[in-house]
Amino acid sequence: MTQEARVSTVVESLTKAPRNIAFPQKDGRPQLISEIFGQNVFSFKQMSSRLPKPVYSTFLKQLRGNETIDKTTADAIAHAVKVWAMERGATHFTHWFQPQTDSTAEKHDSFLTLKSSFEKGFEEVECLDSLSGSQLLQSEPDASSFPSGGMRSTFEARGYTIWDTKSPMFLQEGPHGTSILYVPSVFISYNGQALDEKTVLLRSSEVLAKNALDVLDLIFDPENDERVNQVHTSLGTEQEYFLIDRALYTLRPDLKITGRTLIGGLPPRHQQLEDHYFGKIPSRVLAAMSECEYELYKLGVPCKTRHNEVAPAQFELAPIYEEAMIAVDHNLLTMDVLHRVAHRHKLKVLFHEKPFKGVNGSGKHCNWSLSTDNGINLLEPTAKPEENYRFLLFLLATLKALEDHGDLLRAGIASASNDHRLGAHEAPPGIISAFLGDHLTEVLNAIEEDRPLKTFGAPEMQSVRVGGTVLDLKVATLPNIARDLTDRNRTSPFAFTGNKFEFRAVGSKQSVSFPVTLLNSAVASSLKEVAEALRKQKGDKQYATKEDQLAVIKQFIKITKNVRFEGDNYSDAWVKEAEKRGLPNIVNSYDAFTRLREPRNAEMLSRVGVFTNEELESRYHILMEKYAKDVRIEAQTLLTMVVQLIMPATFSYRKDLAQAASLLKDVEAGCEPELKVLKELTPILIDLQKAVVTLEAEIAATDDITDDIAALCKKSQAILLPAMEAVRSYADQLEGIVGDKYWPLPKYTELFLNI
Repeated sequence: MTQEARVSTVVESLTKAPRNIAFPQKDGRPQLISEIFGQNVFSFKQMSSRLPKPVYSTFLKQLRGNETIDKTTADAIAHAVKVWAMERGATHFTHWFQPQTDSTAEKHDSFLTLKSSFEKGFEEVECLDSLSGSQLLQSEPDASSFPSGGMRSTFEARGYTIWDTKSPMFLQEGPHGTSILYVPSVFISYNGQALDEKTVLLRSSEVLAKNALDVLDLIFDPENDERVNQVHTSLGTEQEYFLIDRALYTLRPDLKITGRTLIGGLPPRHQQLEDHYFGKIPSRVLAAMSECEYELYKLGVPCKTRHNEVAPAQFELAPIYEEAMIAVDHNLLTMDVLHRVAHRHKLKVLFHEKPFKGVNGSGKHCNWSLSTDNGINLLEPTAKPEENYRFLLFLLATLKALEDHGDLLRAGIASASNDHRLGAHEAPPGIISAFLGDHLTEVLNAIEEDRPLKTFGAPEMQSVRVGGTVLDLKVATLPNIARDLTDRNRTSPFAFTGNKFEFRAVGSKQSVSFPVTLLNSAVASSLKEVAEALRKQKGDKQYATKEDQLAVIKQFIKITKNVRFEGDNYSDAWVKEAEKRGLPNIVNSYDAFTRLREPRNAEMLSRVGVFTNEELESRYHILMEKYAKDVRIEAQTLLTMVVQLIMPATFSYRKDLAQAASLLKDVEAGCEPELKVLKELTPILIDLQKAVVTLEAEIAATDDITDDIAALCKKSQAILLPAMEAVRSYADQLEGIVGDKYWPLPKYTELFLNI
């Protein structure tokens, strides 16, 4: 690969006609989002219109009671959804599930069924389109071919996918104008162990709801409160990603194989001017975004926001918050649709947390809260949070979860790819702490110290308002704007942002199921402690009084102080302060994974009923093994690129320089410039060759570890990553010296700008 191929690729990307789609029209105008939204979803509304009323009522009762669906109901739903899907071109259906691969899996089965009859001894075969209740409820993939952490061997292949009845079925486009019916499902082994991400998420949501209801029942005020029957986790996932030209992507083996560039130096201009964030979206990217949103609206995904992110070629798509299990499904759908739509626009979407060294990486900020069936956000502070004891109890329960199991949450976001982003002054560090803001911090301090709340005085540009402030912009034509109770701290891994917590440390590539499962479990455990404290405090009374609640609030304020931090999480001072407080600073994935085995974490996950000991041990092995494999793949890819691409390109350049110097010397024209470049180039090339030998030896050293996955993970981190960094440093130096026409890879400038 030479400059000629790179240039022709860029020219092609700039001259080809853009993709245009016909947006659906109605009455001479584009259809409204509300008219498109959910048209490919078999929603409750669709179900109610197509099922007999008694069957639909039975289904809702079974859902509310968490009961098993009976055969009659399952057959009726299967027939109704088959007819609905076939009316829209469906020929196949699939159980769509989430194995422990940070992705989804599917196996397509057609609706085709053969019915045999016999006439005078001859078989007559008739073709039918059918979907039975048993086919809808259950399917059987090969459980031994997915990550299982030792729970399944090759000869123990049976596994089951089971329809998640709380997640609606939907249609996706298939080939040749057809479509496919998707049935969201869980995935378990023959013995009932969870092999997926969704089963444990559903368990954690149920136990969290149960313990939250317990607390609400204890603090119930018959005169002022409406009885709550259900609590669910609310989740909004902000998906960050990069978009680059697909033709240029195909010229980068590292991007194709590992998802990130293993070689490449920063161009003179990247993100230092701070002009890309919220800047004008490139037209080609905007066209892809718009088409992606159109596809997602049809699937019922509530896309809300799109914008440029900080790094060049980096963007974000954020939805409206939904119930957690639906939000996870929708985030995985979003990633899938982004990938497919980008392909149509000759673009490639990169979800890796750090595809380009030296500029910001990508995260998936998870906005988490708890909501009731009567529309109350339990993390809504209201105008006077100091008097909202319900809010304070749930706030403190969440802080207690971080205090007790912050290291477990760190394990939930650990991966080889996210290690490149965490702590890099663009994402939170490895210390899990919570930011509340000045106002809520003052509320908690005042309650603890049993003193009046300080007045949040306003400087000249502000006027005080109950529960907050109003900013006066001093411009007659502009209105006053409402100011939130808290500022935003983007350095915090777990920041309170008005009426929710923002878990900022989650990686952009990973499924959010696992980190949210761990968060739900930890909060469920702390809510159990809050409930026990309330019971003890109230004694024989039916409900905890305000005085009882305040006593428990004071108790939990004291025991959660360590995990609260309002300052700069990037600073060295915080690292020292966190150490004094006893908060762990977990800087790499290996150390994070070991926290899954920490007795207090393992005991909690088992006690709340989210993981069995076997399932947790399996998860530990899967994560360790994946880390080791990811790093090894990167090391081997880098080795291949340097040996087969970088060094040959450098040899060609040296040869041409040497020949030019020799010819110039013969004609006495002076060859000092060429010799100077040669002398600069040669030591770097020699160092690169030595670094390659070292990397080869380190890769071989990991081959000797065959029976201890934890040791392999630790050694991969300890020896392969430094060896790779050494190789890269020399290769990047050569990129700045070797003539551009010799360089075999598209450079960062080309990747950033040609979109």
